[in-house]
Amino acid sequence: MKIALAQINTTVGDFTGNVDRIVAFACRAAERGADLAIFPELALCGYPPRDLVEKPEFVERSEAELQRLAGLLPPIAALVGYVRRSRSTQGKPVADAAALLHGGKVVLDYVKILLPFYDVFDESRYFEPGSGPGLYQLRQTCLGITICEDVWNDKYFWKKQLYTRDPVEETMRAGADVLLNIASSPYCTDKIQLRHDMLKAIATAHRIPVVYVNHVGGNDQLIFDGSSMAFNARGELCARAKSFEEDLVVFDSADGTRELHSGPTGEIEAVYQALKLGTRDYVRKCGFRKVLVGLSGGIDSSLVATIAADALGPENVSGIGMPGPYSSPGSLRDAETLARNLRIDFRAIPIGAIFDNYLTTLDPAFEDSPRDVTEENLQARIRGNILMALSNKFGALLLSTGNKSELAVGYCTLYGDMAGGLAVIADVPKTMVYDLARYVNRAGERIPQACLEKAPSAELRSNQTDQDTLPPYNILDRILKAYIEENLSAREIVEKHGLDSDLVRETIRRVNQAEYKRQQAAPALKVTAKAFGMGRRYPIAQKFSE
Repeated sequence: MKIALAQINTTVGDFTGNVDRIVAFACRAAERGADLAIFPELALCGYPPRDLVEKPEFVERSEAELQRLAGLLPPIAALVGYVRRSRSTQGKPVADAAALLHGGKVVLDYVKILLPFYDVFDESRYFEPGSGPGLYQLRQTCLGITICEDVWNDKYFWKKQLYTRDPVEETMRAGADVLLNIASSPYCTDKIQLRHDMLKAIATAHRIPVVYVNHVGGNDQLIFDGSSMAFNARGELCARAKSFEEDLVVFDSADGTRELHSGPTGEIEAVYQALKLGTRDYVRKCGFRKVLVGLSGGIDSSLVATIAADALGPENVSGIGMPGPYSSPGSLRDAETLARNLRIDFRAIPIGAIFDNYLTTLDPAFEDSPRDVTEENLQARIRGNILMALSNKFGALLLSTGNKSELAVGYCTLYGDMAGGLAVIADVPKTMVYDLARYVNRAGERIPQACLEKAPSAELRSNQTDQDTLPPYNILDRILKAYIEENLSAREIVEKHGLDSDLVRETIRRVNQAEYKRQQAAPALKVTAKAFGMGRRYPIAQKFSE
């Protein structure tokens, strides 16, 4: 049997556009002689629909569009993910389902069994789980159908299983000849290789071909890398779609013909491609064409501007330099050089006079209070106001430029440098920012070399550097990864990394103290195992201390 892996980029709620995309890829699959085309989880309505599934009109539209789709498809079978009513007298009212369409009608309807409720997933909040395996005989082949998490509980791969049921084992016992899995599995570092290893283990252990089709594209904070793949019964990789773009590859379960499209050569390239895709889709799916970036001449804003130029085209990116009383001449020069290298629009709007007016206005109210972080934050907020004014005037989305290390410990200013509609690198640790900048410059200087070499500084007071108040970033990032992504305690971090106990505890205190800032931040594109945002839910007002 020839099975087409149709890796598409859908938009949540765009039923008409999603149907058109499914039909177009199904026609491509038919032209290539495929017997079956497989599409991602919830491809019809887009993923994740979140609370939209609580609207009856949304679910009814999904069901109606599935019937319309069945009549539009070419004469091949198609497996399509969609949301529908659960048809159960008890439990949740809707289900995450996969419909097998053939001959203009639904010939099989399978409901996802395992519903994840961790990190960014909250599917058991919405969906009623399925009761049993889904099998269908197509051209002498018994298809075993699963959806995403259903294959993430295999006892041959995981040391500890999260669920009492194993849909893969149930499907195998029911007599499947080929295991199909449609997914919407978001990207994070090391995830592509993890999926490969897990799926290969399933194919090898059960001696069955495994076909996996993943969503591609950005939807809000989540980025889906695609990287769809198929293995034969010996666990050999026979088909692989591209990462971070739409693609279609064909797997022949009989002859083992290989169609392997190239993927990222390393994790830094994968992260960059993810950020580029997430930025482009967020901007366009939210209805914007152009973006603004405040350019300080530092490494963070330089990287964000480069990502934006690559994602949207340089003609759609404007950089704004806002030199203040403590900005060095080199900073403005580096910002101008970056804009010239990227071929983006650039303009400078000095803030010195505005800052002086603020001080004149506020000094009577401040009385004899000494200058402190208040005046530093004023400069950041003046810049935020200017950027938001330009955003409003020209209808361009403002991209904020703070990195994960700064956001973690609160080294950022509410309504200042945190202003914006999308936080592009807010899940990128500072040390990785430098790695990404070097990747950007691999074929020649785009980000000025000075940005990589000078000491990081907010330039809000004389001779300021980040390390005046923060540990060196290579140490800070080790603590933050251990605490945020690995969920280690202060004691465990000290023992694992041999770091100073007081430094570790102070860093953790700052992370906890900054929670109120992060919950007011712009949505951040997720690229690590644990990002701030929808997948990390901590209270703001709390007294727990480790």
